[in-house]
Amino acid sequence: MIKINIVAVGKVKENYFSDGINEYLKRISRYAKVYVCEVKEENFTRGETDGDRQKIIEAEGENILKKLSGKVIALCVEGEKLSSEKFSSYLKNLYDGGEEVTFVIGGSYGLSKKVKDSADKKLSFSDMTFPHTMARLVLTEQIYRAFTIINNATYHK
Repeated sequence: MIKINIVAVGKVKENYFSDGINEYLKRISRYAKVYVCEVKEENFTRGETDGDRQKIIEAEGENILKKLSGKVIALCVEGEKLSSEKFSSYLKNLYDGGEEVTFVIGGSYGLSKKVKDSADKKLSFSDMTFPHTMARLVLTEQIYRAFTIINNATYHK
C-alpha cells in the first residue's frame, strides 16, 4: 500500500473544510496509508512589507523541508496543470514503483524557493489563488478521485 504524506502549513480552522478533508482522508485510506503533517503557520499582520512576507515564507519553508520524504510534489500556481485522468496516471506510476509521496501545501504567502526547488514535481490546480485550507480539500478529493479512476470505481464520471 502506497504511503501518502500531506505536509501543510497551518491548521484547518473551519469545520466545513475539516469535515470534507476528513471524509476524503477516510475514503483514501482504502487505497493508501495517508498522513497529514501540519507545520507552524508564521504570524503575520496586514500591511507587512515584502521583506516581512519573504521572512515568513522562508521560516515556513524551513519547517516544511524537515518533513519531506519520498517523491515530493509541491502545489504552486506555476506548477503543471493535469486533468484528473493524467493525475491518476501519474499517481499510479508512483504507486506501481513503490514510491512514498509527499504533497506540500504552503501558507498564505505560498512556498519558498527552497521548497519548490526540492520538489520532484510542481502541480497547480489553477491559475487562481486558493486559501491553503481549500487547497487541502481539493487535493484530498483529487487523490481520492485518482484512486477511483485507477480502480475503475464509479465515483469518477
